[in-house]
Amino acid sequence: MKAAFKEWAIVVDALGRGRQSLILRKGGIREGKGGFSVDYDSFLLFPTGFHQQGASVIGDEQATAARVMGTLSADTIQFTHWATLDSWLEVVSLEQAEKLQSLHIWSPDVIRSRFDWGRNQGIFALILRVYQLPEPVQIAMLQSYGGCKSWIEVAQDISVDGSKAVLSDAAFSKERQAIESALNG
Repeated sequence: MKAAFKEWAIVVDALGRGRQSLILRKGGIREGKGGFSVDYDSFLLFPTGFHQQGASVIGDEQATAARVMGTLSADTIQFTHWATLDSWLEVVSLEQAEKLQSLHIWSPDVIRSRFDWGRNQGIFALILRVYQLPEPVQIAMLQSYGGCKSWIEVAQDISVDGSKAVLSDAAFSKERQAIESALNG
């Protein structure tokens, strides 16, 4: 697998712990004229410290954020998880986005600022099935991986054989139902 989705390291950690199965994304500054798009059905989770701040997550995750940030390197990227896209939609109401608060670790201020950023109000909600790689895979950080963009292609193919789902089928189904209920209710 070469496709990778860049996300805050603390969020990748939360996905890997089964704390959340949701990514809320506005899109990076360098996404291009079309803005954010969902480019892949399965992808590596690329942990980044870019723009990450402990104050941007809810209180009980702030200590975790400090620990996770301490593991990042400027020279290498360590992949521990990958995901398949279960479903996605554009959330066009801030009220709807706020109903997801218990299902992720971002602070309400982060969700509001992401929702309002740019020309169009809205945010994308991606429901992910997350898998842990059998062993962490470390690769060199290349200049082409940098910048504020969601999707990258890593230089080497990373095998996902032997990966295990973070959540059981039943737990993931329950999580998906909670997300869908919040968005549709």
